[in-house]
Amino acid sequence: MEVVMKSKSISLASLAFFALLSADGFAQDRVGSPEVRAGAPASGPLTTPVAARSTGSPQDLLIGAGDLLEVSLYGVPDFKTDVRVNSSGEISLPMLGAAAVSGLSVEQAETLIERKLSQKGLFNNPHVTVFEKEYATQGISVLGEVQKPGIYPLLGSRRLYDAISAAGGTTPKAGRYVLITRRNDPQRSVRAPLLTGAPESMENNVPVKPGDTIVVSKAGVVYVVGDVRQPGGFVMENGNDITVLKAIALAQGTNPNAGLSAARLIRNTPEGPKDVPLSLKKILTAKAPDLQLQPDDIVFVPSSAGKGAAKRGAEAILQMATGVAIWRIP
Repeated sequence: MEVVMKSKSISLASLAFFALLSADGFAQDRVGSPEVRAGAPASGPLTTPVAARSTGSPQDLLIGAGDLLEVSLYGVPDFKTDVRVNSSGEISLPMLGAAAVSGLSVEQAETLIERKLSQKGLFNNPHVTVFEKEYATQGISVLGEVQKPGIYPLLGSRRLYDAISAAGGTTPKAGRYVLITRRNDPQRSVRAPLLTGAPESMENNVPVKPGDTIVVSKAGVVYVVGDVRQPGGFVMENGNDITVLKAIALAQGTNPNAGLSAARLIRNTPEGPKDVPLSLKKILTAKAPDLQLQPDDIVFVPSSAGKGAAKRGAEAILQMATGVAIWRIP
């Protein structure tokens, strides 16, 4: 790159350049990105959903107000500086003053700054690099089984669990994997395990980028209500089948007065809830086959002490299942 010297004393220009550069460096409002631990609610800028900025082209992320840019000039190390885009969509650079970059891609911002440097006669053929360090408004979508689905801003480098944590963490019905759709390849989703063990979780805590969509899967749940020791809903983990006997075992067994011969299975069908008699006594004694349960099945065990309990309708049993706790199988 050829540097053009001005007719005036170069020393005065250099002093002014470095003074402005130093002042600009101290003037920047550096907003640090908060640390977010996986599995815990996030705090700070990541916690409030915002509307994603329109990108125009799915391949280009556009600069917006609040973004933090790193601007450098090849061959001039002292020109490198971090600048935040103000509310007017402008950045202030040494020797150049204000430059309107909001709505531009990184490449367009580089071209703009290079043109300004050339127009001021400071450099011939300058090579400027702009790197977007923080995205204040371009968000990632976190959907599915999370506490607070929405679009969240991405500040700096973030990973999968940061995004899930920002959305309040997973719900009790969350499955064991997530689908990640990249903005530059929307037709293909990447499936990542959602694990809790330290080595596994670190390995699968993949980076996420602005414009990505994260969907936390939903695990099936079977419910056991009535005269059992621990009524509740039990998550069907991926690949884990639950039978009637296993469901009763997860509910810690039946109570002494349980009416085993009058148990019932409530299953959702396209036509509505289907009430199926369930001879739990025969299943327990191996005189009838153990049935495979499906997601959202309800096993109801009435009490033999009350005739009215055994005659409850399917709708009443559905109401019982609505308020029970959800338990995840260890």
